[in-house]
Amino acid sequence: MPQMAPMNWLILFIFFMSMFYLTSNIIYFMFIKNKKSYKINFNNSKNYNKFI
Repeated sequence: MPQMAPMNWLILFIFFMSMFYLTSNIIYFMFIKNKKSYKINFNNSKNYNKFI
């Protein structure tokens, strides 16, 4: 196996960290969107019950 230069390790590290950052952001925003929609639905049901 040929020895890799430090620049290749730096590029690999940056690539994997950027992929981890993107995936974590996607998961985080999906979770917040689901939580917000659940909260909105809960508030709507609460308001409907109060109105009735």
